[in-house]
Amino acid sequence: MNTKDWLQRWQENRIGFHRNEVHPQLVRYWSHCALAKGCHVFVPLCGKSLDLLWLGQQGYRVTGVEISPIAVQAFFQENQLACEVESFGEFQRYRAGTIEILCGDFFALQADMLPKVQGIYDRAALIALDRDLRQRYVEKLKTLFPTPPAILLITLDYPQQAKSGPPFAVPTAEVETLYQPEWRLEQLSRRDLRELEKKDQLPFFEELVFCLQGAGAKQTQ
Repeated sequence: MNTKDWLQRWQENRIGFHRNEVHPQLVRYWSHCALAKGCHVFVPLCGKSLDLLWLGQQGYRVTGVEISPIAVQAFFQENQLACEVESFGEFQRYRAGTIEILCGDFFALQADMLPKVQGIYDRAALIALDRDLRQRYVEKLKTLFPTPPAILLITLDYPQQAKSGPPFAVPTAEVETLYQPEWRLEQLSRRDLRELEKKDQLPFFEELVFCLQGAGAKQTQ
């Protein structure tokens, strides 16, 4: 999906991807990232996700990035958060307490805008991008974070030829290709969503959850 299409979806309120609740797999698996309270967590292509609130409530400093000003403004308005707004390089920075969203193009981010990020939560970024952009997206992460932070990554797997994205299918093999060797991968979950998402016509439609740790990080026992 390109920027124009994404902005148009928000303008037309075609946001079926938005969840009106915190993602249950975030609640269930976030602890696998083993991040201490107070750490800085980055949420790319965040929309107006309630997951930002949950992470903030757990004691983390949270920075999202989102290109749609409609989505950013809705997040703070709908959650009754009074925010400060300021220019921040090519971005507008919206901030309320320990949660901030940078409104602008993810690919325009600079490393000094995201100091000391120790964790990333990606529920809707990687799967929103077509194959070429997925490669560019991960390369950008490597540029932003020379020391790879822990990542909780949620993707989907289904026969791509049977359904056009987004969300796109990103199976385990592609995740391995994109993120190794900088990150070690642990697949935490594979869940059949055909009934829940009304995709019974597909042979499979699965949600995958991964914990990625920097290859140099100590493994937890």
